[in-house]
Amino acid sequence: MKVLWSLPTWFTVAAYTFFFISFALFLSSHTLAITVKPTPQQPHSFNSLPFIWPLPQKFTFGNESLSLDPNLSLSDNAVSSPILRDAFDRYKGIVFKNTDRYGLVRTFKTVYDVAKLKINVHSYSQELQLGVDESYSLFVSKAQAHSAAGEVKIEAKTVFGALRGLETFSQLCSFDYTTKTVQIYKAPWSIRDKPRFAYRGLLLDTSRHYLPIDVIKQIIESMSYAKLNVLHWHIIDKQSFPLEVPSYPNLWKGSYTEWERYTVEDAYEIVNFSKMRGINVMPEVDVPGHAESWGIGYPDLWPSPSCREPLDVSKKFTFDVLSGILTDLRKIFPFELLHLGGDEVDTGCWTNTTQVKKWLQSYNLTGEDAYEYFVLKAQVIALLKNWIPVNWEETFNTFPTKLHPLTVVHNWLGPGVCPKVVAKGFRCIFSNQGVWYLDHVDIPWDVVYNAEPLEGIHKASEQKLVLGGEVCIWAERIDTSDVLQTIWPRAAAAAERLWSQIDSTSGGSINKTALPRLQYFRCLLNRRGIPAAPVTNFYARTAPSGPGSCYEQ
Repeated sequence: MKVLWSLPTWFTVAAYTFFFISFALFLSSHTLAITVKPTPQQPHSFNSLPFIWPLPQKFTFGNESLSLDPNLSLSDNAVSSPILRDAFDRYKGIVFKNTDRYGLVRTFKTVYDVAKLKINVHSYSQELQLGVDESYSLFVSKAQAHSAAGEVKIEAKTVFGALRGLETFSQLCSFDYTTKTVQIYKAPWSIRDKPRFAYRGLLLDTSRHYLPIDVIKQIIESMSYAKLNVLHWHIIDKQSFPLEVPSYPNLWKGSYTEWERYTVEDAYEIVNFSKMRGINVMPEVDVPGHAESWGIGYPDLWPSPSCREPLDVSKKFTFDVLSGILTDLRKIFPFELLHLGGDEVDTGCWTNTTQVKKWLQSYNLTGEDAYEYFVLKAQVIALLKNWIPVNWEETFNTFPTKLHPLTVVHNWLGPGVCPKVVAKGFRCIFSNQGVWYLDHVDIPWDVVYNAEPLEGIHKASEQKLVLGGEVCIWAERIDTSDVLQTIWPRAAAAAERLWSQIDSTSGGSINKTALPRLQYFRCLLNRRGIPAAPVTNFYARTAPSGPGSCYEQ
């Protein structure tokens, strides 16, 4: 069909240009008049539970939306805290990641509901130790009659409680892809929150496979999103000794290569990076077993060249080296807990090596006696350096009455250990390998979630002796290529168990009360650059089974 007539090209272009400019100006000037509904990517409640992970202790919410100014500023006394100023900038970058950074759409100044984040803390102390107050209150109020602006306020006793409040605030914020603004849905919010356990940890093994500093930092950053607060750094083991020890500089000859090492400065950096996120770092020096790599630099630490561990219990030099290591570590790690291992010790190397066997006979000791002697002497060395010793449960199982009263016993072999530990008056950390060993990739998320650190402990006085728990990521088959997707999202299941009150997370079917929220949190991790694996994989860290939404995997 022939076109009988047509408009000049210049006229058509001008008309289209005028239309799109006018439409853009209309949207910009009417932003606040738009009623924004929650999108499928931001569900806000399921059976009355909000999509916040871990679930806060107490909360109420409404049904309104507030927009946040991309130039959000920090106010109240938090501006005097370097930790909180840094955290505010960090979270601001997360919250406003998708906003219009180049001024491509809006030509008029938009009026936002919230322009300031108020944070008030009762103490500026930056001392981070076990049991520091991490409670906070978070209030999001809608615009009042006397004020056109909404308000967001965090109140906390410590800067570390305020950090937890900032994480929760960030999870309330959603980018609306229609208006291209950041919104807080379901306002007004009132949240009062505190952790159930003081110790909420993740063990990271950097001996079986070396992890670069930047990868460790990414893990620490991701821990803060789930409100975990202790990095148990299993730095050295039988396979490699990657850490610099100035007092005994040949020790790190036990590293895999000269490029797979941690300098003193690296260790300082990890500790400081963690502290800025409210996370303590507990180093582990596992003795007397798991220490073959020590002898690469100092062969005298081996009972013999052909029988290399446990460390030679008969030599003063062994304990001099241990003392030197702990002295150097104490300058770097301020946390009060030090893990001394003590697990999986086969004393056959002592009883079958001539000079060690003679030493045992001279003191009328058996191999088991020597094991006890070594562990207790290591504890004394640690205590003299103002450290509280943590030991794996074999020490308690073998000689419970001989352990120092301050000893923290770390459960791993199976259930039923913490009840025995606290009944004897010791403190306990729960890490039952059947439920909280993340390198066991066949442990599904719901088994992790349903684990209970206080199982079998009924007396309130004994329950208080359970410091908390930690998930463990042993690295025999884990390195930089898969560590994060092996940790997440299952570590988050344990994180909620350790933070949230048991009565608020144990009712009903977890497939309704927990699974949708965990799937949402997994996608939140992905949006923040953490490669968390699908939640419901039969084997953790495997790829999705096919095309589909992040929120349904």
